Amino acid sequence: MAIKTRAYSVDGKREMTIDEFKRWLKKFDDDKDGRISRDELANAIRVSNGGWFTRRKSKRIIRSVDANGSGFIDDNEIKNLAEFAEKHLNVRILHW
Repeated sequence: MAIKTRAYSVDGKREMTIDEFKRWLKKFDDDKDGRISRDELANAIRVSNGGWFTRRKSKRIIRSVDANGSGFIDDNEIKNLAEFAEKHLNVRILHW
């Protein structure tokens, strides 16, 4: 299940709205607790052609975006994850 987007921008980044990003991310919430764990994020990275070391990448991402230190990404931290994705994961979030 790759990230499905409308288009690629001129610089080759995948483009999606914040709502599309949230819907895509929620598909990986295996236990449906409304939060994304490190393992769930690793799975999302893996299926999106994230390459090797997805567990290590997901751990680094969680540390970077987890504002409350819970070890999970919740709804309040999705914006942090979107910003991280724009900077490091070749994604452009369209803010409408």
